[in-house]
Parts: sequence; C-alpha cells; structure tokens
Amino acid sequence: MSEQDDEAFAEDTLIQAIENQLEAGEPAFVQAVLNKLTLVGYEREAIIELMALVLADEIEVMLRDDRAFDLARYEQGLRALPELPEQAS
Repeated sequence: MSEQDDEAFAEDTLIQAIENQLEAGEPAFVQAVLNKLTLVGYEREAIIELMALVLADEIEVMLRDDRAFDLARYEQGLRALPELPEQAS
C-alpha cells in the first residue's frame, strides 16, 4: 500500500469512528458539535471531516505521549471547531 493509500485508509477509519459515535450517541458532545456546525451552515460531510481531524490529533498526541485517550481534550477540540487544533509538535 502506498503512503497515499495509507492516508486514505486512515481518513476513512477516522470518519467511520465519528459516524459510529454519532450513531451510538456517545459521547453526546459529538452530536452537539454536529448540530452547532450544521446551524452555522457547514455541510455534514465537511463537519465529519473536521471532526475526524480532531480525533486524529488526539490519537497522535496520545501515541506520542504514551497516555490514555483524553476524552476532555477531544471534547475541547471538537467544541473549538471550525477552528482546528494546533498541529501536534
């Protein structure tokens, strides 16, 4: 698999994770953020992609810092949308 294929697979996986969270209604703030961004005029597909970037950022930091998934940080990142998190350095 090429690097581009890897990135597409990762993006699809993250998008599916967001869709699963919305379907399950857990965590509840995922649906709240979708509703908020829909109200201000964002397309659903664009919102899901933004949310996937926030999830990717949390996973990247989690792996880098060798720590558990930080649900509060994830929520904070989502609630800040459409502003994206600073790139993890």
